[in-house]
Amino acid sequence: MAKSWISIVAVLGLSGPAFAAEPVGDWLVANKMAVVRVAPCGEVLCGNIAWTKGPPGTDHNNPDPAKRNRSVIGMPILLDMKPTSSANRWEGEIYNAEDGKIYSGSIALNSENVLRIEGCVLGFLCGGQNWSRAKCDEAASSATVGRATTAGKRPAAPTSPSSPSVISCREVAP
Repeated sequence: MAKSWISIVAVLGLSGPAFAAEPVGDWLVANKMAVVRVAPCGEVLCGNIAWTKGPPGTDHNNPDPAKRNRSVIGMPILLDMKPTSSANRWEGEIYNAEDGKIYSGSIALNSENVLRIEGCVLGFLCGGQNWSRAKCDEAASSATVGRATTAGKRPAAPTSPSSPSVISCREVAP
């Protein structure tokens, strides 16, 4: 009997660490040109651009002409991400600033420092990338960047002048 318990413990110990975590924090996108800050938005998670390498651009492809001149800093990217029945996975929508469209999508923690982002067109044409956890330095005190959802699908953009100003970011070692 003792041998069987030892075998079970050995197998469980070799299977690797299980982790149940949330993707809250800063994530360096795949091309390392921006950081998205994931934070709670009420009952869901949202992600807003917190930093860009070089001068931030504008949301010039937004279908709403009133938003085309807004800075990408603070712009909502991950929208209404809700936990799924699968561990470490959330589903919602992803705003693609390159074409101004919103796609169904998901985020999943591959590890403590790797976030997998996937978006789909028509529900079956899907693509994705891995983001790396980032460590960012802020010029102001820390504040939540995620915002509550407005009557439409998109969360409200940060409007508080006391929102932190991220001055630099670097990748956390995997």
